Amino acid sequence: MMNTTRRYFLKKVGTALLLIPLLDRQANAASNATVRAQLQYRNTPKDGMNCTACLEFLPEKSDQDLGGCKLMPDDDEISPNGYCTKWNSM
Repeated sequence: MMNTTRRYFLKKVGTALLLIPLLDRQANAASNATVRAQLQYRNTPKDGMNCTACLEFLPEKSDQDLGGCKLMPDDDEISPNGYCTKWNSM
């Protein structure tokens, strides 16, 4: 009986440890709503312009991950497919 309890406990602790990075990312995620409104940011591209092609975009590890923007301080939830009025390709 003791072995089953120990195995159950270790399984639960292991699962919890695997989830910590996911929870930490969500807890630390930030959005700067004021600046987003000023720049008319949206999560979808406009006329083929998106954040991935913008010089102000700060990408994450993969093309699908949310990134940042030099124009939106403290905001790390910028979609690679997003767009704002300050889009800059040069």
